[in-house]
Amino acid sequence: MDDILIIGGGVIGSSIAYHLARDGRAGQVTVIERDSTYAEASTPRSLGGVRQQFSLAENVLMSQYGLGVYQNFAEDMAVDGEPAAVDFRQDGYLFPASADGMAVIEANHRLQSSLGSTIELLDLDDLAERFPWLSLDGLAGGAFGPEDGWLDPHGALQGFRRKARSLGVTYVEDEVVAIDRNQSRIEAVRLKSGETRPAGQVVNAAGAWSGLVADMVGMTLPIVPSRRQVFFVEIREELGPAPLVIDGTGVYFRPEGRGYLTGWSNPNEPEGFHFEVDHDSFTNDIWPRLAARVPAFEALKVTQSWACHYDLNSLDENLIIGPWVGGCENFHLACGFSGHGLQQAPAVGRAMAELLLDGRFMTIDLSRMTYQRVIDNNPLYETGIF
Repeated sequence: MDDILIIGGGVIGSSIAYHLARDGRAGQVTVIERDSTYAEASTPRSLGGVRQQFSLAENVLMSQYGLGVYQNFAEDMAVDGEPAAVDFRQDGYLFPASADGMAVIEANHRLQSSLGSTIELLDLDDLAERFPWLSLDGLAGGAFGPEDGWLDPHGALQGFRRKARSLGVTYVEDEVVAIDRNQSRIEAVRLKSGETRPAGQVVNAAGAWSGLVADMVGMTLPIVPSRRQVFFVEIREELGPAPLVIDGTGVYFRPEGRGYLTGWSNPNEPEGFHFEVDHDSFTNDIWPRLAARVPAFEALKVTQSWACHYDLNSLDENLIIGPWVGGCENFHLACGFSGHGLQQAPAVGRAMAELLLDGRFMTIDLSRMTYQRVIDNNPLYETGIF
């Protein structure tokens, strides 16, 4: 089999590396990661959510698969008897909804149920009884996924990485600066250190930097970095048990230690890398929406904040997976996750291993999510989902 070179050692690249190594049929698997501390990487700074509440069957199935993997992750990714520290908490995912939003949620629920997901539809009485701290203003009900939850994103990344290395994967701390192409094939990648590495198969799993990697081979890829900001807040009042909540305004929060992580999916966020935190955005955009939905957040203290970046697929905000159709046959994509990468990483790792080793998707059919839909300008939109 060909040697396989993966550009990007975040949770996606490391999951792919692990699944290839676990199979045992690949040649040498090498991951090029420019910063082993992951100081600016998206994975360790993400919210860590895992949910089945999607409107596309592929996304539901990938999250179902991910849930199964993360439930046993600590033991399955153990190295030398040391479990992976993933801290997976299945405390649920709640989507409160207006009357219009409930119509969408109900339609999504029919699909989710048909695929075997356990999602509960709640009316206002249910919401009031189960989540007494929630303001019901403007709501008609909601959807709750009791099997869903969140995990330590850095623990998931390190779990895949450590296990992959224990199985023979080589991690190289360097940066790809150029890619040598010979007509329909990639021949080699050139690194910032001056080293040139020949390539049998190349996987672009560079996250928010995937578009820049594609530019090196002349590929048009609709993936751009888009900043997301996360704030850690503390409040005086104890809410009690709480799930991860995503309001219809795009504001979300979940418990974390002694406080809560919160943020907002800003639809007007400009493209590009912006690592600074906009505290005015919290004051003007997030806090009012958060307090309107949960009055206990009217009095809060921000004690920590950070910025990270989605690898935003501007076509439809869903992943692109598989070979560069119409370009280089040995240049593959696993990018464009638009905030869903952590929960889809286990399924994508397996899917890419199947594609590279067997030439087809076997566990979950992701054929609709290949680069062909970019060529055809045939977006796959999620409905009613942030």
